[in-house]
Amino acid sequence: QVQLVESGGGLVQPGGSLELSCAASGTISSIATMHWYRQAPGKQRELVAFITSGGSTWLPDSVKGRFTISRDNAKNTASLQMNSLKPEDTAVYYCNAVIRTTPREVPRNYWGQGTQVTVSS
Repeated sequence: QVQLVESGGGLVQPGGSLELSCAASGTISSIATMHWYRQAPGKQRELVAFITSGGSTWLPDSVKGRFTISRDNAKNTASLQMNSLKPEDTAVYYCNAVIRTTPREVPRNYWGQGTQVTVSS
């Protein structure tokens, strides 16, 4: 069984910074891409960053230059460093990863439970 656990959310003032962490645990053979999504009240869940096993990243223009995604393959973790936060970044942030539990298994999507980020003065 695989679990993803996020941490690091909280309340921060506009212009502030937070770092979110995601730790994958359980029976893991390999992790392909790791993603961070967010969902604000009344809005659809949106992708804010992903990183491949080789370290290639993608972020949308709305967060590019402010957010940075990284991962530690040895520890099965991913992080999202968020700087210059804006009120519109307020959302529940979810970690997602594409994981094989055995070398021959078809990769599956796993989700964390989410962590709240609130940007407000």
